[in-house]
Amino acid sequence: MTTDVSPAARPPATPPTVARRGYLAAEYALLFFGAVLGYVLAGSPGSPIPPLLLLAGLAALYLRRRPGVDRRTWWGWAALRTEWVPMLRLWAVAAGVAVVALAVLAPERLFGLPREAPLLWGAIVLLYPLFSVYPQEVIFRAFLMRRYAPVFGTGWWLVAASALAFGFVHLIFGNLLSVLLTLAGGWLFARRYRRSGSLLVASVEHALYGLLVFTVGLGDFFYHGAAG
Repeated sequence: MTTDVSPAARPPATPPTVARRGYLAAEYALLFFGAVLGYVLAGSPGSPIPPLLLLAGLAALYLRRRPGVDRRTWWGWAALRTEWVPMLRLWAVAAGVAVVALAVLAPERLFGLPREAPLLWGAIVLLYPLFSVYPQEVIFRAFLMRRYAPVFGTGWWLVAASALAFGFVHLIFGNLLSVLLTLAGGWLFARRYRRSGSLLVASVEHALYGLLVFTVGLGDFFYHGAAG
């Protein structure tokens, strides 16, 4: 029995040549690992949000020009009605584990941001999904899983490629915890996108976990200034 695959992740009908696959593999490595490593070695200068928005715009333009990309990929409200219950169940378990772990291991951190800076926390709740989450999903799910499906196929290797790239880019924050958490998150979001074919679904799930991190007291591990 095959698993449903997002239309955006389906490879072209004509199999790519070996040379084409080699080119795409090199491009994937350079774009998602080489460029990120160069940025980190340069000291992660400036905010990552402007380049994120620029790259997301370029990725969206690429996708809109590709034949066979379902327009419903950009939102996919129908898929959200199917996915929201299992998505929230898993999130509730993760939230409970995070709260208990911090309460035991670092109680001084627990709910630190909403307690100490409620206005900043409120701004993050409003702006983070729009200016960080959705652009990341355009790049690491819709673009990556469409562009590099000829290299990785449409199964678990493609999910892994998305998760690895997503986790690696968080090296810009200068700590291992952000990489490990986003590696796990990237696997989850890529699986959800692969199954649902909806950037809305993947973005909602991404936003839920991201806002959980900022709310429970781990937000400084995902703050760009922490790398400096």
